[in-house]
Amino acid sequence: MRFLPVFLDLHAGPVLLVGQGEPARAKLRLLLAAGAEVRWHAPDGNYETGVADAGRLTVLHQDPLAIELGGIIAVVCAGAGELGHAMAARARRHGLPVNVMDEPEHSSFIVPAIVDRGDVVVAIGTGGAAPVLARRLREKIETLLPARIGDLAAFIGRWRKPLSREVADHARRRFWEQVVDGPVGAAVLEGRQIEAERALAELAAAPGDTSVRGFVTLVGAGPGDPDLLTVKALRVLQDADIIFYDELVSSAVLDRGRRDATRVLVGRRVGRPGIGQDAIHRLLIEAARCGQRVVRLKGGDSFVFGRGGEEVAALRDADIPYAVVPGITAALGAASAFEVPLTYRRQALRITFLTAHQERDAEAVDWGALTDEKMTVVVYMGMTAAPAVRAGLLAAGRSPMTPVGVFARVTRPDQQAAVGVLDNLPELVAEIAEGPAILVIGEVVTHSAPWRANNPFELLSSLGIAAE
Repeated sequence: MRFLPVFLDLHAGPVLLVGQGEPARAKLRLLLAAGAEVRWHAPDGNYETGVADAGRLTVLHQDPLAIELGGIIAVVCAGAGELGHAMAARARRHGLPVNVMDEPEHSSFIVPAIVDRGDVVVAIGTGGAAPVLARRLREKIETLLPARIGDLAAFIGRWRKPLSREVADHARRRFWEQVVDGPVGAAVLEGRQIEAERALAELAAAPGDTSVRGFVTLVGAGPGDPDLLTVKALRVLQDADIIFYDELVSSAVLDRGRRDATRVLVGRRVGRPGIGQDAIHRLLIEAARCGQRVVRLKGGDSFVFGRGGEEVAALRDADIPYAVVPGITAALGAASAFEVPLTYRRQALRITFLTAHQERDAEAVDWGALTDEKMTVVVYMGMTAAPAVRAGLLAAGRSPMTPVGVFARVTRPDQQAAVGVLDNLPELVAEIAEGPAILVIGEVVTHSAPWRANNPFELLSSLGIAAE
């Protein structure tokens, strides 16, 4: 390790910037964003910054090789050419740290790639040898760190000294581990400051209690492609002690979870009742009360036909802290995977989502409210009830020539689609090997990739549209 990572206190004095053009302006933006006072000499005389400096920028027109360096804490040269080399030599003679952009041989320190989260700052360096690699590493770390991790550091900093009198020395480390890993930290990262302070007060009231209160996160797993998990969902899965998952959650998504986390299948499908919703509630509550970080992983989105609302209500009644991470619902997965625009200007102005596990579910739907030709109807879990869906819409007056699509296992490697018209919906379902699948009913299906690829002239003819 040639360069030792250190953090420079920019409140200790001004930084001298020598350079011009975009390289100098990039360094100026970085320094000002970090709160530095900057004295800038531009050899070309162009001091246009394009940024607000809040009075922390001083322009120097005189020769930087002759100005007084007293009080300067560091020198940065960017786009300065030979002047930068001379300035670097002068800085060294005065014992000042100096950086010449992209020239480590003239520098006594380098500026790393930075991940800035307020009170949490991560620096990534390659010794000046591979700045592009450092930026790529920064991008990866950016996705792993919660957006509010700096808020958590500030929260702890605000309370650490006041609580030091309440928590004995021998228990202090364990106490703050509980803060970071438990409901307090989770609430801060979710932006719920009042809840975090309440949980901190409860924890401080019993500092000798080494038990950890658990936390439940409902996570939408999306339609199957693990790359469609949100960054927050990925972080939660990596941190889980136990994962309760539905049968519709793909193995590829499950594999993104922490390797040593316990996995418990609790889901159900048509014809397979599973353990029941009340039993799922009990499992979530018991695991949280044992101090575990619990993930309830559900296909699609927890709040779109996922019974997430019932689970949240059960957790709330049991006084279990929880959070919800949304997922991409199957309809949106199908829209992207098969190029189905669920709305379309002047053609489809509304969307209705409904579910039909079985024929009796379809029979309970008010199909008369779904006859508008400018409404897209999306039916979840509708394969079994496809004949009843067709019968209900036709009886209500929807045209038998309404375009429909059956989109199965969307975003997965084995995804499948069948498109046609409402009158032959059961036959389209029969073409699909297996679910899960959604039915999309409406004119928007004619814009989908499967429709365009499946003999468009024949399909247009079936709709009574003749080619010009």
